[in-house]
Amino acid sequence: MIGYARVSTGEQATDPQTDELRAAGCAVVLAEHASGAGRDRPVLAALLRDIRAGETLVVVRLDRLARSVGHLLGVIEELERKGAHFRSLHDPIDTATPQGMFSLQVLGAVAQLERALIAERTRAGLRAARARGRIGGNPGLRARDPAALRKVRAGRDAIWLRGVLAQLDTWLPLVRRMRPQQPWGDVVRVLNRSAAVPWTAERLRRTVRRLVAEGLAEPALLGRAPPARPDDRLVRLIAGIAAAAPGNTLQQIAAQLEAMQERTPRGGTRWHPSSVRHLRLRAVRLGLLDQD
Repeated sequence: MIGYARVSTGEQATDPQTDELRAAGCAVVLAEHASGAGRDRPVLAALLRDIRAGETLVVVRLDRLARSVGHLLGVIEELERKGAHFRSLHDPIDTATPQGMFSLQVLGAVAQLERALIAERTRAGLRAARARGRIGGNPGLRARDPAALRKVRAGRDAIWLRGVLAQLDTWLPLVRRMRPQQPWGDVVRVLNRSAAVPWTAERLRRTVRRLVAEGLAEPALLGRAPPARPDDRLVRLIAGIAAAAPGNTLQQIAAQLEAMQERTPRGGTRWHPSSVRHLRLRAVRLGLLDQD
């Protein structure tokens, strides 16, 4: 059981929540100072990234975790994807029990109804405004004012960069291991085996280029991948997979190559551990992998 305590300001203390979480059996309690409406919660983001299957995220009350019903359901969905559970001490939600899952389904139905009502009110408001000759939206954007457009682009850019930085340690190490020896497409195929949001080669290249411009990544990552024969590409691809998950067995690497629909050197679709071993040894000889 992992406890999460949050207060809104630096002047408030998390001690009451921490005491209650420890009394409930949480050996680890993580505390965060963040506004209830704020989106930046690095402690919570790290917790969701590192939590393991079978563990349970525990809070004192729901309002200590989520800023909205939608946010709560998103957090619980991420926990379920990891095989973890969620429990609120003061609310009837414990995803490890049937009763708790029922309460969660009720919350989901309420959230869906809330979204439908908001959408309907918005449409009604727009219809009424148009009937009176008013057009919604930002006047500067409608007029294509350069200053307004720059402001919107700067805001979107800042939000995008914050999101990239928050998840940096989940994907950049693998990019560093594979680039520039391997093409962007192969890097993306390995990344997308575990990425919550799928990458594209162009999006990854653009993101790394931005990180290089900000001084957060090495310019060498943007270098051109060397031309290679088909079997050399497989050697580099297997080197990237093995480097990304050093504990994987030859059978697991073979299964991953099949899931990626990667053809064997002879053009087949079935990979055998012996084929993986052969290519892995070549990767070691080329210096792409360390000897076991």
